[in-house]
Amino acid sequence: MTKQAIAPSDIDGLLARARQYIEKAQLSQAIDICDAVLDTATNHVEALYMRAVALHYQKQIPQALATLDRLISTNAKFGRAYQERGHCLRDLGQWREALSAYQSAVANNPALAASWGMLAELHHRFGNAAAAEFARDQHGYLSRLPPELLSVANLIQEGRYLKAEALCRAFLQRHPHHVEAMRFLADIGKRFNSYEESEFLLESCIVLDPDNTSAYVDYVDILHKRQKFAKALEQATKIRTKWPNIPQFELIYANENLAVGNFDQALEIYQSLAVETPHNPTIHLTLGHALKTVGRQSEAVSAYRQAYSVRPEFGDAYWSLANLKTYRFTDGEIDAMRRWQADPRTPLVDRYHLSFALGKGLEDQGRFAESFSHYTTGNDLKRQELGYDWRRITKEMALQIEHCTQELFDAKRGAGVKAQDPIFIVGLPRAGSTLLEQILASHSQVEGTMELPNILALSHRLNGRLRVEDEPVYPSNLIEIDAAKLTTFGEHYLRDTQIHRKLGRARFIDKMPNNFRHIGLIHLILPNAKIIDARRSAMGCCFSGFKQLFAEGQEFTYGQEEIGHYYRDYVGLMDHWDRVLPGKVLRVNYEAVVSNLEDEVRRLLDFCELPFEEACIHFHQTERAVRTASSEQVRQPLFTSGLDQWTHFSEFLDPLRAALGPELVAS
Repeated sequence: MTKQAIAPSDIDGLLARARQYIEKAQLSQAIDICDAVLDTATNHVEALYMRAVALHYQKQIPQALATLDRLISTNAKFGRAYQERGHCLRDLGQWREALSAYQSAVANNPALAASWGMLAELHHRFGNAAAAEFARDQHGYLSRLPPELLSVANLIQEGRYLKAEALCRAFLQRHPHHVEAMRFLADIGKRFNSYEESEFLLESCIVLDPDNTSAYVDYVDILHKRQKFAKALEQATKIRTKWPNIPQFELIYANENLAVGNFDQALEIYQSLAVETPHNPTIHLTLGHALKTVGRQSEAVSAYRQAYSVRPEFGDAYWSLANLKTYRFTDGEIDAMRRWQADPRTPLVDRYHLSFALGKGLEDQGRFAESFSHYTTGNDLKRQELGYDWRRITKEMALQIEHCTQELFDAKRGAGVKAQDPIFIVGLPRAGSTLLEQILASHSQVEGTMELPNILALSHRLNGRLRVEDEPVYPSNLIEIDAAKLTTFGEHYLRDTQIHRKLGRARFIDKMPNNFRHIGLIHLILPNAKIIDARRSAMGCCFSGFKQLFAEGQEFTYGQEEIGHYYRDYVGLMDHWDRVLPGKVLRVNYEAVVSNLEDEVRRLLDFCELPFEEACIHFHQTERAVRTASSEQVRQPLFTSGLDQWTHFSEFLDPLRAALGPELVAS
């Protein structure tokens, strides 16, 4: 085809024609169309995929693999790309590499029947009988699915949830007790944060079909997301008993033990799996995370190193080392990260993990310009993956100011649960919230837990199912909720968080930073709860967030403009809470805690109505599991060296200054 500009509206039609050419084995014509589309849309996923398929059918396998590498670097979650990579490697006789590709395919899209079929063959070839049987079961299951549900499965994996939901509900109207349709509908509900409906559907599934392994796995997952950890562990135990010696189910069982605080049992299983499946890098990574949580840092380092020795481009293993904060990379590790980060065949997810890890490693060496370049690359790659728009969050925070008024709180006075149990620590990540939690958790009457998602989940429920472009109904609907319902919400919060309270102490901490966006809701359901705003100076806080790669959430941190606007909106919303709920929130500045620890600790304890205890001053001696990025830092005495790290990068931070404005920059 002659090169010419293609209108975006014409691309779908052209690719449909390319698909027809492939079906008719007119492969050169299909490749020409794909190339024309790619001239206009450089990284169009479907065009890259069909080009690779056509090249494979032409037996131009090296060119097909190169196209797939380009596709995977663009979209690391596109399961069909890994499946096609597996087919190419299989045809080259590279069986181990093909096995790995098919495993990546089903990890990203469990609805790929062909990949499960090949996994069954390859696991059998390598003597993995249990894994082969599991893969055969999955292949058989997908092969038996009605065509409509197979379409639903693929729509879900491609993120087209509304179309998937419509098709699934139409199918269920004709087949009201079809277990797989119910599973798919539950999966769609989970993606819309409709956890309660999803739990009901999955509970029904395992009643209707007690031998459905996938339904059990999905049920454990939704129970975990609803913070019903004890019940999730109960179901994980059933899975493990019913289907013994399956590594996937052993891992689920270990994860649920970790969630309820059974650290020794979880670690024992992770260590056993690491021995049984030494070539699985994810097992070593997960083991490292568990060891880090309980403070066994040197063993965590060994586990992370083992993960990247199994899979040398494994960015998450390198980032996990960097995220210990106290680890220093060797020159050899820096060189290896550089090679893999620059390799176009390295998947996107690994590239941005490697970028953040390189940023940290080079910062530790004082090579600030090169460090900042890698931090910027990591942020750019992550932001492209997320598609975050700071304007949407600004609008959401403005709605809190508009609807959570003095009139609302006056109208709802007397509602909610009067218990004083929870202490909420809110603010931005990397602002000292883990430090404040560690100080308070060192008190004999206070228990530290984790970043609990319960308030965020309640806000999602109140908002209902919304597309990105839909107008939110929360918080404007708070005025319509009666006192009895608000009290019920508070009771449910206390009930659902009880699983984390293992020490029998009177008070507990919920340190989900993003709860600052829902202080009005917290006050309505738990009017006597204490709320602490962990505040850090704007430049230090924003830069610390900018150089942090988070496990999930915190999309606003991946860009100077994005995090600058978020900090401005945060300060504005906290000022609003101070106006409409005076005295409700105690602001604690990180810099003040570092420079004047005892006075700030006394002020903190007075606000929480707790007697002073020396243990809070010696917080670093408190032994407890810590799950955040600051886990190793809070196990050491305070130091001031981290306060002004951003100044080393000052010359690169003008976009952040512009987003913050001069008043906040000076704060």
